[in-house]
Amino acid sequence: MQRIESHASHGGVQEVWQHESVALNCTMRFGIYLPPQARARACPVLYWLSGLTCTEQNFITKAGAQQFAADYGLIVVAPDTSPRGDAVADADGYDLGKGAGFYVDATQAPWAAHYRMHAYVASELPALIEANFPATGARSISGHSMGGHGALVLALRHPGRYRSVSAFSPIVAPSRVPWGEKAFAAYLGDDREAWRSWDACALIVNAAERLPLLVDQGEADEFLATQLRPELLEQACREAAHPLILRRRPDYDHSYYFVASFLGDHFAHHAQALGLRPA
Repeated sequence: MQRIESHASHGGVQEVWQHESVALNCTMRFGIYLPPQARARACPVLYWLSGLTCTEQNFITKAGAQQFAADYGLIVVAPDTSPRGDAVADADGYDLGKGAGFYVDATQAPWAAHYRMHAYVASELPALIEANFPATGARSISGHSMGGHGALVLALRHPGRYRSVSAFSPIVAPSRVPWGEKAFAAYLGDDREAWRSWDACALIVNAAERLPLLVDQGEADEFLATQLRPELLEQACREAAHPLILRRRPDYDHSYYFVASFLGDHFAHHAQALGLRPA
C-alpha cells in the first residue's frame, strides 16, 4: 500500500491510500479517517459508500464526517465507487462504468473482469483495514444514493457482519428504476430473477437478521419519484415486519448539503450500536 494524502483533522488524521486490489484486478484508492483515540487503542470502523460519479474524495471533503468520528472514536473508511484504470471497461454517460460500480459483482463481459465492488467492500477491504490499521472487527456501514443501495444490500446479504446500517437517499429497489435497470442489465445480464439478490426491497423478504434500517430522504430530491422510491422500502419492511426508520426531510435535495445536515444523527445511530459514547 502507498499513502498518497495525509491531513490533520479534529485531532486525528485524514488519509488516502492506494493499493492493488485482487477482487477488482486494478489499483484502488480509499480514504480513511483515524480519530485521535486510534493512537492509543483499536477502534471500530464505519464504512461509507458514495454514489454515482463519486470517488473516495467526495465524502471526505464535503460531509464533515471527521468531527463526529473524532468525537466517538470511530475510524471511517470511504472507498472509491468503481474499479479504475485504462484496462477497466467503461461506457458513455455517468450511470454505467467507471464511477458507477453499483456495489455488485458483475457476471457479464466485459464488466466481470473488474467490476466486483461487492466482494471488494464486503471482504477484501475490511481484511486490508484490519491488518494494517488500529481497527477492531466491529463494523457499521452507511452510504448515499447508489452507495445507500450498496450499504443496505451489503448489510442484508451478510447478517452478523455489521452492527448497524444507514443510508441517505438510497436506491432502494434498483431492479425497478431506470438507474438500476440499466446497470443490472449490463453487469448481471437479462435475467431479472438474478437481480433480486442485489435489490434491498427483495432481500428484506427473507432477511436472516432484523438489523434496523435508518434512512433519511430529502423531499426536494430531484430523483425521488423516478429513481429512489422510498415508498417501496416502506412497503417491503411493513410486509416483512423489518424495522425501519424512514425520515422524510422537507426542502432537502440530493446533495452533500443534505448529507452534512443530518450526518451527526447517523453517527449517533452507529455509535450506539457499536457501544461508543461521545468524548
